[in-house]
Amino acid sequence: MKALLCRELTGIDKLKVEDVADLQPVAGEVVVDVKAAGVNFPDVLLVQGKYQFKAPLPFAPGFELAGTVRSVAAGVTHLKLGDNVAAIVDHGAFAQQARVPADRAVKLPTNVDLEAAAAMLFTYGTSIHALKDRAKLKAGESLLVLGAAGGVGLAAVELGKLMGARVIAAASSPEKLAVCREHGADETIDYSKEDLRERIKALTGGKGVDVVCDPVGGPYTEPALRSLAWKGRLLVIGFTAGDIPKIPLNLPLLKGCSIVGVYLGAQLEKEPKQAAANARELVEWLAAGKIKPHIYRRYPLDKAADALRDVSERRVQGKAVVIP
Repeated sequence: MKALLCRELTGIDKLKVEDVADLQPVAGEVVVDVKAAGVNFPDVLLVQGKYQFKAPLPFAPGFELAGTVRSVAAGVTHLKLGDNVAAIVDHGAFAQQARVPADRAVKLPTNVDLEAAAAMLFTYGTSIHALKDRAKLKAGESLLVLGAAGGVGLAAVELGKLMGARVIAAASSPEKLAVCREHGADETIDYSKEDLRERIKALTGGKGVDVVCDPVGGPYTEPALRSLAWKGRLLVIGFTAGDIPKIPLNLPLLKGCSIVGVYLGAQLEKEPKQAAANARELVEWLAAGKIKPHIYRRYPLDKAADALRDVSERRVQGKAVVIP
């Protein structure tokens, strides 16, 4: 089979598609024929050696996939050959086959499109964990989403609307904000041209927002925090802007607000039952048409490095998908 391999942690440019041996499952695993793999910003960090963990070299990047089970290890009883599944893996999705822990594989209904499923679990999984488990978002509350046209951001826009929130989407261009409105945003802010704090103040009548979803970091986090309502929650999800902001701690004191960390990888390890329940709920919503992942572009395996580059340079709206 073919796989996009990372042999040194020097970034995207040295990645190369190579022929490797077919995979065999070990105990507790299945091997999946990968039909589609979602591309995420942490994939870029992984091949640069900047992610929270380092995969053993050489490895295929890719945290997220959907496909068909081709082999099953002894002892795995809830999956069988031919089942369509989606899964989050530690790495290996940018390949024609992937080893998947069976307890992380979510069986898909027959009406679920595999490309859409591959574009869902990582970003929507992060956003449902953020909004449901960490912020405990309630119907009627206001939600500000930074980087709202990106993978996590657009998922948060859809899920926030589905959960009954008033969603304010903030992004850096009219084109990106148009996509946000298509996916349910009630209000939009172009923070390349508008003052973020003043616009939030105008949209909320001076009250501020109840929850901020922040996968961006950089210069936007502090003004968003200053724009929280009393007892608001700032969800720290990532730093695609590059810089990790430093927050004056008198702000949460004065506002009675919370700064809440969101890390899906840790939930998968420490709260697997809750993570699995969230994944099943997302699959149900996808099958019912309640959520619709926005696929920006599809890339063949030999162009997967271009997909990573587009994500790194923040050109992608919604999700890029690799088709092995």
